[in-house]
Amino acid sequence: MEGKIRTSELIPFIVMVIMEGCTIGLTIFAKTAITNGMSPFVFIVYTNALATIVLFPSSFLLNHKNRKEKPVFTFSLFMRFLLLGFTGITMTQTLLFLGLSYSSPILVCAMSHLIPTFTFLLNIIHRKVELNLKNSGIQVQIVGIMVSLMGAIVAEFFKGPLIRPSSHNLRYTKKLFVFSSTPEFWVFGGILLAAAAFSVSVANFIQKETVKQYQEPMKMVSYYTLLGTILSAIVSCIFESDVNSWKLKNNMELILVVLTGIFGGVIRPNIQIWLSRMKGSLYVPQFKPFGIAFATTFGVCFFPNSLHYGSVIGASVIGMGYYTILYGEFKGEEDDEKSSEESSDSLDKKIPLLQENMQV
Repeated sequence: MEGKIRTSELIPFIVMVIMEGCTIGLTIFAKTAITNGMSPFVFIVYTNALATIVLFPSSFLLNHKNRKEKPVFTFSLFMRFLLLGFTGITMTQTLLFLGLSYSSPILVCAMSHLIPTFTFLLNIIHRKVELNLKNSGIQVQIVGIMVSLMGAIVAEFFKGPLIRPSSHNLRYTKKLFVFSSTPEFWVFGGILLAAAAFSVSVANFIQKETVKQYQEPMKMVSYYTLLGTILSAIVSCIFESDVNSWKLKNNMELILVVLTGIFGGVIRPNIQIWLSRMKGSLYVPQFKPFGIAFATTFGVCFFPNSLHYGSVIGASVIGMGYYTILYGEFKGEEDDEKSSEESSDSLDKKIPLLQENMQV
C-alpha cells in the first residue's frame, strides 16, 4: 500500500521535472534558431498551426461520449476565445520570443515568475480578492510580490561578472547552440518578457472565467489556439513582408517547429490539466522555479561567456518571491476553510438554542 502511495507521488514529480527540463532545452533551441535568422513571427505561426492540427481532432474524439452534454457555443464565448487567442497566443508568444531574441533563457525563466504578481494585482483590481491586510495569506503574498519585483530589478539591471569566463573570444565564432545575446539590448528584452508575463496573467484571468461557461478545457484550448494562430498569421504578414522568411532553411528549424508544436501546444497543456485535476491547482506552479535551476546548469556547463552572476541572483530572488506568493495563496485557502468551519460550528451551536426557543 505504501509503495503505491509513493509511486503515485513520485511519478507526477518526475513528469513535472522532466517537463521543465524539456521546456528550457526547447527555449535554448529556439534562441539558437532565432539568432541564426529564423523569424520569431513565422516560428509562432508554424508551431501553433501544428498544435491546432493535432489538438482539434484529439479534443473532439476525447469528448465524443459527452457530446449530448456539450455546452452551448454562443457569440460571447466566441469573443472570449478570440480574446484568449490574442492574449494567450499571439501577444504572449510574440513578446516572449522577441524578448528571448534580445536576452537569454535564464531571463525568460526569471520574468515568467512575475505571473503570480500580475495575477494577484488583476484579482485585486477586479475585486476577485479582497485586499484585507489583516489576512495572513494576503500579507504573505504582498511580501512575495515585493521580493519578486526586487529580484526582477536585479536580473534586469545588475549583470555582474561572468560565472564561467572563457579564455577565447566566442563572440565572432560560430556556435552550435546559442544561450545569450549581447548585453546592449538586455534591458529591452527583459521589458518584453515582463510584458509577456503580464499577457499570460490576463489570459489566465480570462480563461478561469471562461471555464465556468464552457467546461471542456481541451476543446477550449483548441478553439483559442486556432484563433491565436490566425491572429499570429495576420501579425506575421504585417511584420514579415519577405516571402523567403516563411521558408524553413534547414532541418534544425523543422525539428524545432515540430517539437515546440507537439510539446508546447499539445503535451504540456494536457499534462498540466491532468495533474491539476489530480493534485490540485497549486501543484503544477510549484515546479516552475526548477526552470531556473536547469537554465543555470546548462548555462554554466555548456555556455561560457554567457551567464552572469546578476542574472542568477536575480532569478533566484524572483524564485523565492514566487514560492512566497504560492505559500500565501495556500495559507489564504487554509484560512478560508478554517473560517467556514468555524462559522458552520457556530451555526450548529445556535440551532439547538433556536429549536429550544421554538419549543417553549
